[in-house]
Amino acid sequence: MEKKNELNIELSSEIAEGIYSNLAIISHSSSEFVVDFIRIMPGTPKAHVKSRIILTPEHAKRLLYALQDNIAKFESLNGKIKLGDQQQVPPMSFSGGEA
Repeated sequence: MEKKNELNIELSSEIAEGIYSNLAIISHSSSEFVVDFIRIMPGTPKAHVKSRIILTPEHAKRLLYALQDNIAKFESLNGKIKLGDQQQVPPMSFSGGEA
């Protein structure tokens, strides 16, 4: 009999609430990618990192593919995601350098 690999993932109520972020800054070193999720509030001169996720390069690429797949599925149901009337979208990635 073949035993099926199962993963039991627990989600605490605190984590399930989520954290709102409207900016992500991405940096990397030779061995990891660091994604800082930040919340910028209008009229506030200071922004705080709300969460930091550290990934191996392989997991960063898997995340990229998963996001591309989910965005394609979302857009097929809801229409193309518009980035607004802004001429230039704020940078979401800063690559290079040691993380």
